[in-house]
Amino acid sequence: MTRDTARSRLLALAAFAAAMGWLEGVVVVYIRALTGLGHGADVPDPAGVAQHLRTVPWLIGTEQTRELATLVMLAAVGWAVARTWRPRLGAFLFCFGIWDISYYLALYALLRWPRSLGTLDVLFLLPPSPLWYQPVWVPVAISCGMIAGGAALFARGGPDGAAAGLKGGPGRTDNPS
Repeated sequence: MTRDTARSRLLALAAFAAAMGWLEGVVVVYIRALTGLGHGADVPDPAGVAQHLRTVPWLIGTEQTRELATLVMLAAVGWAVARTWRPRLGAFLFCFGIWDISYYLALYALLRWPRSLGTLDVLFLLPPSPLWYQPVWVPVAISCGMIAGGAALFARGGPDGAAAGLKGGPGRTDNPS
């Protein structure tokens, strides 16, 4: 894959992931309204958030399936844009990082939350774990690493693993290795 091709495809992946992150932020606004947390920067601690989620009996299970669907969507995009595992993994990691940072930017734009990178957040509900309560800087830092590492893996996928090969152009082979 040429540098220009990789760059243009990464820009398209970034647009997809940023839009997905914004959509996730909008979903959180709806969930806050549904559970009585309201619109604004004040949020209870992670245990309080879990307690609010339990006020709507079906919400935690629904949220867990949304989280799983998000991962499947990111993986499907990675699979669709490349032919071999390295660039596919790279696209997944790149999109995950952009998605996660965009999610926090959306929350800040819509709710003025988090107030700082030190604000605690419930990162995931799937699988349930106390390890998922972390300050916002933790997923943001991890996401930055995922963006850099994912972009490198995607761009270095080579002509055989690149999405360019999906169009049947030069470099396309039947060898999936």
